[in-house]
Amino acid sequence: MTKVTLKRKIAPRVANGHPWVFANEVQGTEGAVGAGDIVRVESHDGKYIGTGYINPQSQIVVRILSRDPKEVIDDNFFYKRIARAWEYRQHIGYTENCRLIFGEADFLPALIIDKFNDYFVLQTLALGMDRWKGAIVEALRRIFNPKGIYERNDVPVRELEGLQQVKGPIGPAFDPQIIIRENGLKFHVDLEHGQKTGYFLDQQDNRRAISAIVKDADVLEAFCYTGTFGVHAAHYGAKNVLGLDISETAVAQARRNAELNGLQDRCAFEAMNAFDVLKAWSKENRSYDVVMLDPPAFTKSRENIQKAITGYKEINLRGMKLVRPGGFLVTSSCTNLVQPNLFLEIIALAAKDARRQLRQVTFRAQSSDHPIIWGMENTEYLKFLMVQVL
Repeated sequence: MTKVTLKRKIAPRVANGHPWVFANEVQGTEGAVGAGDIVRVESHDGKYIGTGYINPQSQIVVRILSRDPKEVIDDNFFYKRIARAWEYRQHIGYTENCRLIFGEADFLPALIIDKFNDYFVLQTLALGMDRWKGAIVEALRRIFNPKGIYERNDVPVRELEGLQQVKGPIGPAFDPQIIIRENGLKFHVDLEHGQKTGYFLDQQDNRRAISAIVKDADVLEAFCYTGTFGVHAAHYGAKNVLGLDISETAVAQARRNAELNGLQDRCAFEAMNAFDVLKAWSKENRSYDVVMLDPPAFTKSRENIQKAITGYKEINLRGMKLVRPGGFLVTSSCTNLVQPNLFLEIIALAAKDARRQLRQVTFRAQSSDHPIIWGMENTEYLKFLMVQVL
């Protein structure tokens, strides 16, 4: 097995559990290096650190799979890892719909698998993981006997690994338009064209968390996508819900979701630019009992972090101005580069500029089927904040 030796100052970080080895952290290699090959990683003084897959073309040159020098990386390795991840989800109560594999948090870096009842969506985001796609699919078939597996590898990050963007069913074709159940409600999921893997499972617990504050409320949901928060709000007793999203396709599906649950009389969804609307309506002195904001990630690179901070402050400032005194703001950020403390600082600055005082109701992360590993910032990405605006 090819050996990768790390530099002296870098090895402790990786040795303490982080699975990524960057190209500038490598002191040298011994043996042939083929993209996607399994390699042994050692510290500068020859101590074993881990076994992982290598891609010299990638900025993350090695991703570590195992810390056991005796463990063999083969088809059975992936079966055992996926089975172990499923045991964890079952143990904490996620069985019908869940993120089955959350990459590094399940010690399978660059692998995402979402479970939608009997259907699965798969993403292999690095070359070394893509090489094992056949073994991963076979493991899913052995453990679950699924009705369908859909590949959503239509993501630009694969190109950084020298991979093509592809999507489609793996194995027999099936209808990618499915219906799932969540918190007593039903939702349409488009596995083929929906964002990411087709549905945002990471907010399923947070959607349930709004139940108390929306009863008898006038609710505005900005960046509503397919209306899942808004439909939940109506289900929990909101008088009326208005959802806004720039995508005509998303809005059409939001309306279908409301109809699917018999809530179309209290839910309206409009295709509008939420950024512009929030600014205009705050100047028009419109007001709501509850304003919910769930915008897309504002940046995926550290170079644009200041732009993201400015964007989050602006939309939350506008959102607060639309909340009636004593009402509630529900706001989220899925930008992993904006860490929790920074997000709270942004909200505090927005409140200061809006001249509103906040009372925190809850502050939490993604649902527990997307586990957080301490020391791996990319596993702690979602911030969900609920505050009363005084």
